[in-house]
Amino acid sequence: MRTQSLSFRLLATEGLVLAAFFALVAVVLEQSFRESAEQALKERLQVQIYSLLSTAELKNSGQLTLPPNLPEPRFVNPGSGLYAFIQQPNKNLVWRSPSSIGLDVPNPPEKLGAGNTYFLADNPRRYFLHYDTIWKNIAGVEKEYIFTVAEDSEFVSQQVDRFKKTLRFWLLIIGIVLIFLQFALLRWCLKPLRIMVKDLNAIEQGEKTLLDRQYSTELQGLAGNLNAFITHERAHLERYRNTLADLAHSLKTPLAILRGYTETFSANKDAVQEQISRMNKIVEYQLQRAAAKGGHKTIKGIDLSAFLNKISASLNKVYIDKAITFDTSVPEQCQIYFEEGDLYEIVGNLLDNACKWCRHSVKISVTQNPRKDRRNYALLLQIDDDGPGIPDGKLNEILKRGVRADENIHGHGIGMTVVYDLVGMLGGKLEGNKSSELGGMSWRVYLP
Repeated sequence: MRTQSLSFRLLATEGLVLAAFFALVAVVLEQSFRESAEQALKERLQVQIYSLLSTAELKNSGQLTLPPNLPEPRFVNPGSGLYAFIQQPNKNLVWRSPSSIGLDVPNPPEKLGAGNTYFLADNPRRYFLHYDTIWKNIAGVEKEYIFTVAEDSEFVSQQVDRFKKTLRFWLLIIGIVLIFLQFALLRWCLKPLRIMVKDLNAIEQGEKTLLDRQYSTELQGLAGNLNAFITHERAHLERYRNTLADLAHSLKTPLAILRGYTETFSANKDAVQEQISRMNKIVEYQLQRAAAKGGHKTIKGIDLSAFLNKISASLNKVYIDKAITFDTSVPEQCQIYFEEGDLYEIVGNLLDNACKWCRHSVKISVTQNPRKDRRNYALLLQIDDDGPGIPDGKLNEILKRGVRADENIHGHGIGMTVVYDLVGMLGGKLEGNKSSELGGMSWRVYLP
């Protein structure tokens, strides 16, 4: 698997966490086992001291003696690994076991105190246990002695080493098993992603149109967004195709007329100029439709009040001779999230038509969260003018696809097809009728 692979990263991360965990567990268990082994050794050494105490005898002369045959045979054999020493507090050696021949006499701790023991781990050589006792015989003679028993650390070290090998072996086996289990679980958990990738490849090959499976809950939002993106791109492509077809069809007649005027150009100069102007308008109109992005929202928020005021101010300069009065009613803090280019297409075309055909007044009103046809919308934009309006029965005609600009009554419809198509692709609704307030045209745009 490549390092960019999500599976590889998850598996590597889990493997590192497991390795760190098992290493910590191994250290803790090994230390615990060593402490347990040392405690067991301390108890054995304590038993050996008690056996020496049971065999020792304090003579009336004050001399401490031990029999040649001790209960533990290892005390007799040199180099057996078990050693014993008896000293007085002034470090005067009283007795040593035959097994300790050749060893240095250990120094007992200062002020040990009668009845107290002291365990010393002199790793890696040997362990010592010191025991201070006061001996009093029948004759009343009282002596203080320090019994010291030592044992080589080889036995404890061997136990710890065997435990380490066994522990590390089983931890390794468990780690490998867990890695394979994690790999299997990881593949099972990421299976929905692989299915989605497979479906995307099928869409790319043309075998499917959308992501139509029942995906995991966490992937349903992603699948919905991808489906919306695919649908948008297809609609965009379809719009380009329709626009090119309309452009070719619209230019067909003007080109035929120009072809007829080529032989008598000077006599038909005005007619040629008229057809060229008409072709220019057709090209601008169709390119305007093709350039509209529709349906693709961005995160950028738009202050609708400032947006409407900016367009109104621009149109006031264009139609300065009319001295148009704009009555704008927008709620405070009206922040919307739309593609700015799409909003310019919709609002710009509607306001331009209103200014073109009004007498003196244009009213703009905005309502938030309206309800229409049992559906909730985010925004209602209404634009009214006091112009002549559109005759009855002509509204649907000017909104039909392919209607030429010069066939629209009173100029309404120059760009209205763009508005109609764009609002539809955004999932909104466009309505038009006679204005009850101003008497002219009233357009209502419901946006989701």
